[in-house]
Amino acid sequence: MNKRKIQKIFLSLLSLVLLLIIFFKFFNEDKAPLNKLDTNEKENITSNIINEISFSSKDKEGNEYILKAYEGEVDLSNDKIIYLKKILAKVILNNSEVIIIVSDFGKYNIENYDTIFSENVIIKYLDNKITSNYMEFSVKSNLMTITKNVVYSNEDNLLKADAVEFNTNTKKVNIFMHDNSKKVKIISKN
Repeated sequence: MNKRKIQKIFLSLLSLVLLLIIFFKFFNEDKAPLNKLDTNEKENITSNIINEISFSSKDKEGNEYILKAYEGEVDLSNDKIIYLKKILAKVILNNSEVIIIVSDFGKYNIENYDTIFSENVIIKYLDNKITSNYMEFSVKSNLMTITKNVVYSNEDNLLKADAVEFNTNTKKVNIFMHDNSKKVKIISKN
């Protein structure tokens, strides 16, 4: 074989190798982003976690309900329910009085705005403070039902009871024990 043929074969092989390297490099780089994109799109579609979530509604009497949470998780079996973490809620009554509610966890119904607050629930209204481990708030009936380790306090008294019901329209408060034979414990601070 002459020298010229060897050079042509060598250059052809070198060109083929370079083309293969470029092809595989291009193919692999192109494929990797597609896989990442597919994974991210899949996560976005199937993810049910929402960060920094907030809701706002107003009832026919003019009371406003604002709810904010650090995180919300949509219930996969019922997309009307959102489970919440680190909640701050405000009920701004039509007379401009404000009820503040905080809790560690909650369950919010986006259809009727009803909310369950649980763990370290604190409710502040005027000079009153109620702590408990559980509270249900029905926007439709304007009723807060507070249960589980309820402590109601103000400047003068501290009350321990099984439950407190507070109607946001009438401002009527009902404090009671589930067992009629037991009494609400009242401690005077003065």
